[in-house]
Formats: sequence, structure tokens, C-alpha cells
Amino acid sequence: MAPVTTPAIVLSAIRYSETSKIVRLATRDHGVQSAIAKGALRPRSRFGASLQPLSEGVAHLVMHPLRELHLLTAFDVGRVPIGLAEDLERYAAAAVLAEVVLRFSPSDPHPESYDTLRRALVSLATVEREDAEAEGLRAVWLLVASLGFAPGLDECVRDGGIVQPEGDLPFNLREGGALCPQCAAQVGATQLPERARRALVAFLDPDAAPVRLDGRDVRAHRRLVARFVRFHLGEGAALPALDFWERRSWAAR
Repeated sequence: MAPVTTPAIVLSAIRYSETSKIVRLATRDHGVQSAIAKGALRPRSRFGASLQPLSEGVAHLVMHPLRELHLLTAFDVGRVPIGLAEDLERYAAAAVLAEVVLRFSPSDPHPESYDTLRRALVSLATVEREDAEAEGLRAVWLLVASLGFAPGLDECVRDGGIVQPEGDLPFNLREGGALCPQCAAQVGATQLPERARRALVAFLDPDAAPVRLDGRDVRAHRRLVARFVRFHLGEGAALPALDFWERRSWAAR
């Protein structure tokens, strides 16, 4: 058993027995890991209130090489997601990010997805309210890309053929991105309007300027990324946070 210390984000925490919790952590150095926090529910627990979902800090773990459940000895919390918890729009998008990492990020070191998640949570918590919806879309797309599933937009994803650099874009969800006219005729494609195409390109660029969308465009982009995640990552898995975020039945129409 090897004690390790690693930056970590709490993805989920569930009660275990009368006094303990089992937490799932996104760690920068060891991927997604499960650990038991013994005594976390006791009134004077050394963990206090630190093991809240989406809290960021430093995890102290005793790793069992032959087990999937490790021992969490301490969690030095550095950031509590107050800015996310105050607004359901932000929290719903953050919950999708946590769900995607929890379900699809590896248990091996994957610092790129960890760093993407961390930056996205900070950005969601601090972005102006009018930009929160678009920032949530950007965050989900960037996380999907960090896991190796970015949609191809610069050339045909089937044969590498040329796609027009401007205008409407033939897009096939199952194929994973843009199609040239020939392939689009063979397998079919949805035409992404030029405005939607520009927005998608911006969502996949962490340095792009904020994208401003109206309500109809936001709903269309939510459907697109949600379906992309389900097809390319989900493989039939239940994704309640994604379903909730996509439907947005909790908000006024």
C-alpha cells in the first residue's frame, strides 16, 4: 500500500455505514479513483464538510494495488463550488461535466481531462450570468475533446475529403463530424447552419471569444452535444445529469 498525495475533485459522495462515505475522485495523477473516507459522517470528523461534490482540493490516499477501493485519509479542500450551487443553470452543466468524467475518464493518469474539468468548473462559477449557458456548452465540448472524442470539422471524417471552409456544414453524428458532399450523399447528413458551425468551432477552442446564442440556438446545441456524448461515449449508459441538462425542464421556456 502506497500513500499518495494528488490534486483532486470530488465527483460524488455516498453514505457508507453509519459513519463513513465512499467518494469518487477525479485525480490529476491517478485518474478516477474510488476511496472510503472512514468517519466522515461523525460530528467531529477531520473531513468536516470538505467532501461535497465538485469541491476541489488535495487528496491524501492510501492506494491498494489489488483493489478498486482505496483509503482516503484526508482531503485538504481548496475551493468549494459556492458559485455553482447558487445558480441551477451553472450547477446543471457542472453536474454533466462530473458525470462525463465519472463514467468515461480512465482510472489511469489523464491530466488533460482533469485540467479541462478544473478550468471548466472555475469558469462556470465565475462567468457572467448571461454567458452561463454558452459557457456550459463550451465546457462539455472541451471535456469531450480532452477525452479524445472531438468532432472532426476541418475535413471529411470518412475519407479525408475537402469540406467547404464556410457556409452550412454537412454533419453526421454517427460518423463523428463533417462530411464532404460525396459522403454526405452516401450516408446522409444534417446541415449545420453557418451560425451553428461557427459556434461549434468556438466551443472547441478554449481561447475563442464568448459565444452569444439565443434560446433556440442554445437548445439546438444542447441536443447536439448530448446526442454526441450518448453515441460516442455513452454506449447505452444511463446519464441522468445529461438528460436533465438537455431537457432543461427546470427552467422557464
